[in-house]
Amino acid sequence: MSTTSPRLRRSALPYLLLLPALLLELLIHLLPMVMGILMSFRRLTQFFIRDWSRAPWTGWSNYELVLDVDRPVGEALLRSFLTTCLFTLLSVGLCWLLGTAAAVFTQESFRGRGLLRALFLVPYALPVYAAVITWAFMFQRDNGLVNHVLHDQLGLGGPEHTFWLLGDNSFWALLTVSVWKGWPFAFLIVTAALQNIPGELYEAAALDGAGIWQQIRRITLPSVGAVNQVLVLVLFLWTFNDFNTPFVLFGKSAPPAADLISLHIYQSSFVTWNFGTGSAMSVLLLLFLLLVTAGYLLVTGRGRRSRHV
Repeated sequence: MSTTSPRLRRSALPYLLLLPALLLELLIHLLPMVMGILMSFRRLTQFFIRDWSRAPWTGWSNYELVLDVDRPVGEALLRSFLTTCLFTLLSVGLCWLLGTAAAVFTQESFRGRGLLRALFLVPYALPVYAAVITWAFMFQRDNGLVNHVLHDQLGLGGPEHTFWLLGDNSFWALLTVSVWKGWPFAFLIVTAALQNIPGELYEAAALDGAGIWQQIRRITLPSVGAVNQVLVLVLFLWTFNDFNTPFVLFGKSAPPAADLISLHIYQSSFVTWNFGTGSAMSVLLLLFLLLVTAGYLLVTGRGRRSRHV
């Protein structure tokens, strides 16, 4: 006869149900993360690919190399990091702004609203590779749709076609693609949050003489504040870590103006075959994202507590 009480079995059931997911998380994410950290302390090159544990132990040498901004490796990493910060700030801000504006615009019922919402979600539903490859063709200098519309039809920018995937313009091309495929997610999340706002609040505000902008400022934005805090954090993490978009758009080597840190780490690891340096960069990126996430959650948590007091 079992001596385990029914209450103990019920309390252990949730942990047993979570156990398979935790084991898969350990195998898929945590173990490679630990291996990457160990690799960052070794001089791991193509000569030790078959058995990376035989690579010479270098201690903190890889970290000193990538953090020394007076040397080419550190200087290139710093430039890539600053480019990624600017790119992320603009992309997240525009995605949130466009998504929120579209969600507020389609909040009221009107004919064709369902079709319009479905069209808004098309960029988010398309496979990333198919969407970015399409944009790469559109940005071609001689045969691309972007230059055809801007130069040939609208006469903007002069008669010479623009190189969108080279030079400084590559940053704006990358930003365009990122915003195009990212803002529908913000639209979807904000739209779901708006469904929880009672319509009586807007009716009472209208009776008191509040205009549309006052209603958005006083009712809509405060009501979706908690959702926006999570949305901005998710967009930040996705955008800062984005590898597929620059890789498909530019290939293995992006122009300096669009050299995001994810692609920079890929080049340092799989193009130059210096996996030790690339692993050190990855660990530093992980620490940076953890610090930013912890600080963001701390600040937003204090803000919520102060409003409830």
